[in-house]
Amino acid sequence: MSFLFDNFKGWKAYCEANNLKLYEPVMAYEIAQKGRTASDIWAGLLNAYTVMKEAVETGLTEDMTSRSGMINNGAKKVYQNKLSVLSPDFQKLIARALAAKEVNSCMGRVVAAPTAGASGILPGTMYTLQEIHGLDDQSILEGLLVGAGIALIIEQRASLAGAVGGCQAETGSAAAMASGAMVYCLGGDIDQVFNAVAITIQCMLGLVCDPVAGLVEVPCVVRNASAAAIANSSAQIALSNVSAVIPVDECIDAMGEIGSSMESRYKETALGGLAATLTGQDISKRVLIQDIEILPDEESFD
Repeated sequence: MSFLFDNFKGWKAYCEANNLKLYEPVMAYEIAQKGRTASDIWAGLLNAYTVMKEAVETGLTEDMTSRSGMINNGAKKVYQNKLSVLSPDFQKLIARALAAKEVNSCMGRVVAAPTAGASGILPGTMYTLQEIHGLDDQSILEGLLVGAGIALIIEQRASLAGAVGGCQAETGSAAAMASGAMVYCLGGDIDQVFNAVAITIQCMLGLVCDPVAGLVEVPCVVRNASAAAIANSSAQIALSNVSAVIPVDECIDAMGEIGSSMESRYKETALGGLAATLTGQDISKRVLIQDIEILPDEESFD
């Protein structure tokens, strides 16, 4: 019987009792739940990571202008900007996270990780980590499995959906997956991996989901970049053995409690926050008018 991924404490105990690497129970879970072989799962992971990298490259090389006009090649602007407040690697990280998410907003091909609204975070972080440290694909794929295990527990104890838990549930979960995966890939032990998750969640608690015009564009795209940055800072803190103090399972429970008490207008309804601002409302009306105007002159409703 595979581990059921209901808490981090149990995941650690299961690995230690069975002398397993952190990703191995996730692989066993996938085999048991999906009825697929390990080789099939590795192949699927490699395909997913390839799509992630392709999304990054697409966002940095092709026109990324959304129908609403709110997305207009922001990733390329960041990537090419010669005036930088960041290190070159950090600037690439931010641009890559933006790029993959812009591809989603422009109806391109992405990997929902764990959701399409957070689809720039794992590509941006893992692509850049691999480049900086010269990691092989197998290391990255193991990290992605670790990230999947993290998501399984968050889904059980809180939520991965913005409509249920706000943006903390989407970009927060993706950042937690990324930070844990990065620590694993760099040789961190189980406590360091889980500490990275806890620190990340602490930094993302309470983030609302307030998409302007109901589109997954503003502020979603830039939040992918900021979440990628938080994932990296959390990984660095955890690898330095700085404690989150609050255990990871309790951090996830706090995330669930905040999500359940969050008002509905802050959970993907486009009724509060930035969506409810004067500019946000003006954009919403304009987008709605555009959608009406592109309908055929004669529409059958038979």
